[in-house]
Amino acid sequence: MTYAGRGRPPQYCKPAHRTRAWELRTAQARADRPVKAGGRTAAPVCEVVERTAIRSQTVTVPAQPRPAVRMSGQPYTLPEDAVEWVEALKALRSVAGTGRIYPFREQVAKICDRTAQLLREAVPA
Repeated sequence: MTYAGRGRPPQYCKPAHRTRAWELRTAQARADRPVKAGGRTAAPVCEVVERTAIRSQTVTVPAQPRPAVRMSGQPYTLPEDAVEWVEALKALRSVAGTGRIYPFREQVAKICDRTAQLLREAVPA
């Protein structure tokens, strides 16, 4: 560190060196404190205990029922027969490539795959 010529000349070239010197100067004073105040004891160490505690908690919150209302505000109803289901699935296919369904794309795809598998395995009664 270069001295600018004013004030007291610095003793340390880096702030880290100043901090380390302060730690060394005050270490003995901290060690001489009573044990109850955080000081050291002269008794030998009898046991070293290391503990790591990790606590996790899972909270299950019951799902709140969502109102059966379409985004347009009209009441939502499920298709009642196979023809209405086919029309609803055609409508789903037409919006599948748009941004309207994008955030839920993977969930809709998984549900459609499971449903298709169940439909293929279903035995007509």
